[in-house]
Amino acid sequence: MPKKTYAAYAHAKPYFELVRGALGDLVDGDHFFDVVAGDVVYQVLYDVAGWPRVIRGRADLMAQFAGYCDHIQLQAADHLVRHETDDGHVVVIEYQVHGTILATGVKYSNRFCSIIRIEGRKIAHWRDYMDSLAAWNALTARAP
Repeated sequence: MPKKTYAAYAHAKPYFELVRGALGDLVDGDHFFDVVAGDVVYQVLYDVAGWPRVIRGRADLMAQFAGYCDHIQLQAADHLVRHETDDGHVVVIEYQVHGTILATGVKYSNRFCSIIRIEGRKIAHWRDYMDSLAAWNALTARAP
């Protein structure tokens, strides 16, 4: 079977690699989208234009990330802190991402905390918190 590629999501590669590394052997699959359940619920507890508060299903999540990759290119994801609970069924990760807003060239850095529930060795539920002010400042800044 040929290995799946996710070339359309290259701009988010640092994020995907950080998450995949944080989950380690608790999940099956090589790429972020390989470890997401088909019926995943991806919930964000912040408002960003064009990003829904709840995304249901792997296909819709992939579509949202394709849009993200059209607007932001990440250069790094780091400062990972990982907390595991419930015998590995719940993982909390804290991390930062650093990139560029493509339309303006403005640098973007943000902090996140994500609570991930794993069922059947796949991500079943994701709840995300971020520094909304950092996102707002980057998305509304003028080109340098």
